[in-house]
Amino acid sequence: MLSIQRILVPVVLTDTSRHVMHQAAWLARRFHAEIILLHVVPPLSYLTGALESGDEITARDLHAHAVQQAQEDLDQPLPPEFGGIVVTRELLRGEPANEIVKTARDRNADLIVMSTHGHGAFYHLLLESETQRVLRESHCPVWTGAHLEDAPAREFSIRSVLCSVDLTPHSNHTASLAAELAAAGDARLTLVHITTGVEVWGPGGSHVDPAWKEMIVGNAIKEIAQLQRDVGTHAEVIIDSGNVPKLLNRAAEQTKADVLIVGRIPGRSHLGDNGEGYGIIRESRIPVLSL
Repeated sequence: MLSIQRILVPVVLTDTSRHVMHQAAWLARRFHAEIILLHVVPPLSYLTGALESGDEITARDLHAHAVQQAQEDLDQPLPPEFGGIVVTRELLRGEPANEIVKTARDRNADLIVMSTHGHGAFYHLLLESETQRVLRESHCPVWTGAHLEDAPAREFSIRSVLCSVDLTPHSNHTASLAAELAAAGDARLTLVHITTGVEVWGPGGSHVDPAWKEMIVGNAIKEIAQLQRDVGTHAEVIIDSGNVPKLLNRAAEQTKADVLIVGRIPGRSHLGDNGEGYGIIRESRIPVLSL
């Protein structure tokens, strides 16, 4: 059952997307949840990577400045969209992914909502690396903002939910929670399955083997029909073949989806959707909820 009472919003190096803050606020209001804003200042070994040759500032100066900046941000008034939401704030020092996962566990968070990139090459790489670790190690669902640098700000809501299923045993769990999220937002649910490629390579290039495609797609249709019976959904279905991240983006455009839901098995380095892993999140133009 999808129960969201506490949402953890990590702000690594006090640098997070305004879009993610909007999304966390919408989710908190929809589920009557509280928000925990977590500022994590990484250790010196992280911050020295931001220094360039010729910089007069020392690593310790940089770390002290990062801590001071984080504290100042904590003391700032909350953005308007957080009005009426119970918010607690916490400042920690340490390895970001470790602190995020540990805080989620210690505070019984039901959802982690985080950005995937920061401003500047160093912070971009830092946040992307930490997001991957959180996805791999967290035992609660993880919501990641769209991987776009300059997406226009707009009011967020969930009207259309796209759920990717790879038809492994975990897919029933993913589809069931996706249906609950869609119902909570009175949104339309679409299931999408991307099969392995149906092209055959040979003399003269590649071609689609009709019999092979019919078998692959036919089996997927039967399995999705059984999945829907098992979880009690009557969602629309899209079946495609080829590059998973690219085709999920196309399906998101077709359905005007506001969020993409994918399966995730904690403790593994991939998400479970056709082995594409973080590539799905990195290329997604909409937020991704990993269950």
